[in-house]
Amino acid sequence: MPVVTPARPAHARTALLAGLALLAVTACWGSTFFLIKDLLDRMPVLDFLAVRFAIASVVLWLLFPRAPGRLSRSSLRQAVLLGAVYAVAQMLQSTGLAHTSASVSGFVTGLYVVCTPLFAALLLRTRIGVTTWVAVVLAAAGLGVLTLSGLTAGYGEALTFVSALLYALHIVGLGAWSEPGEAMGMTIVQLAVITVLCLAVTAWDGVQLPASPGDWLSVVYMAVLAGALGLAGQTWAQAHLAPTRAAIIMTMEPVFAAVFAVLLGGESATLRMLLGGLLVLAAMLLVEVGPRRRIEAEVPHIAV
Repeated sequence: MPVVTPARPAHARTALLAGLALLAVTACWGSTFFLIKDLLDRMPVLDFLAVRFAIASVVLWLLFPRAPGRLSRSSLRQAVLLGAVYAVAQMLQSTGLAHTSASVSGFVTGLYVVCTPLFAALLLRTRIGVTTWVAVVLAAAGLGVLTLSGLTAGYGEALTFVSALLYALHIVGLGAWSEPGEAMGMTIVQLAVITVLCLAVTAWDGVQLPASPGDWLSVVYMAVLAGALGLAGQTWAQAHLAPTRAAIIMTMEPVFAAVFAVLLGGESATLRMLLGGLLVLAAMLLVEVGPRRRIEAEVPHIAV
């Protein structure tokens, strides 16, 4: 049975910096959407994930080779579990995407913003205030306006929804387990676990590598910036942010994806993009500047 220890108070200035860092990470993730869409026309999804996370693991380990060794046994177990959850979520989301549209996949995946406060209340005994729930509803509505043109329920949607549940668990787990001084070590272990699991699934028929210098450049960008540094930034930021607050900030990812698709991907801006983006932005601003109960500004820690 997990033991909930007293919450770690987040200093207001540090929490603001963590929120801005997570927003920057989310922007980086959003910049990869049109790159991934183009790359997956020439490379299988699971091979892409295996290569991407392998590069991310090696690069971060070379930069911080001693970081994993500084983890306690408890932190090491937690990082392994978080990496496994994230890896399965990635594979389910990718498999689900083959059986549904990208817009529906984006919306269903984004439902982690609804699942996160539910898991936080259940697992961390966090009391979620009215303001935060309003922000959650706004974010979910914004995701719907931004991504949906129709919604069906089938095999692909079911797999994607399970991936959303796992992403929510990952967010809650990071909020409960990450410590600022262990962020890099936990990130390297998570990336290594993700790499091993992705390779285990795809290695039986060989791993297809990127076919051109341009594809390699895209994969390296997504591995180093969006993968290694992105997960490190998320892990550090969530040591200072309550899970629900982090989840709402992270719903800006499809907004940034739309912005980059317009600026760099040649897509046209639409009224739906604008309205959906404004709703998600309103949710983020509400949870950042609106009144919060003291318990929501703290980060509970679960020992396993």
